[in-house]
Amino acid sequence: MTDESERQLGCGLESLAPLLKWPGGKRVLLPALRAHLPDSYNRYYEPFLGGAALFLSLRPASASLSDTNSDLINCYRCVRDCPSRVIRSLQGLPNNEDAYLLVRTWRPRKRAERAARIIYLASLSFNGIYRVNRKGEFNVPYGHKSSVDVVQAERIMSMSRALEGASLSCSDFEEAVSAAVPGDLVYMDPPYTVTHGRNGFLKYNSRIFSWGDQERLARVARDLAGRGCHVLVTNACHPSIRELYTGMTLITVTRHSRMAASPKHRGRVSELIISNLA
Repeated sequence: MTDESERQLGCGLESLAPLLKWPGGKRVLLPALRAHLPDSYNRYYEPFLGGAALFLSLRPASASLSDTNSDLINCYRCVRDCPSRVIRSLQGLPNNEDAYLLVRTWRPRKRAERAARIIYLASLSFNGIYRVNRKGEFNVPYGHKSSVDVVQAERIMSMSRALEGASLSCSDFEEAVSAAVPGDLVYMDPPYTVTHGRNGFLKYNSRIFSWGDQERLARVARDLAGRGCHVLVTNACHPSIRELYTGMTLITVTRHSRMAASPKHRGRVSELIISNLA
């Protein structure tokens, strides 16, 4: 492996945990994902950014990051561009249930305060996750974690440094990767659930990412591969998904589910890593 590829794979750089725990986060799959990366690549693209676990693991020198969640992208932009303002906003928010319930209904106008609100809620919510209902309202109860430091100044400053060389946009995945050229690495992790069986899979998943979008995602992946890009996709391990990616490399990985409230209900689930690399 060359010095350049070592730099691009993040060797010698600080390994960062995600600032936000996001639904469908891939931190637990990082070893498997990294095992299927190319030795070197140019620009890194991630259009379903979420918690940014792979980006933070790789720390690429050049990156194009995006998501359709405008609040999420605003949070990362503020952390990148004005971390001190975000930290100051967090310093005014106490860690107790009454304050948490007030912040949950708070609709700040200032960008840094909006960013602080997301970080605060994700830090103190039950199960530590940021989740909204169909109306876009945050609805996770307080997690009673009185020892948690909601300011997280060091983590925010580290995240700010990690995002220095990245562009951030709020856009559809197809638009977000349209500028990718041969030699670029594109990682796509669409929303999906792995907890529904064969009969309920399509119906349930269409609520969070339509089947038409799944078909479009597969077409985009093939187009990127045809252009000479390195393509990596994570998705549900289901026959319908496998059929969409016939001819590409499909790797099944298993992990423990972390979504159930009680550990005894968290069984093993399977997911797919899809790639155009042999």
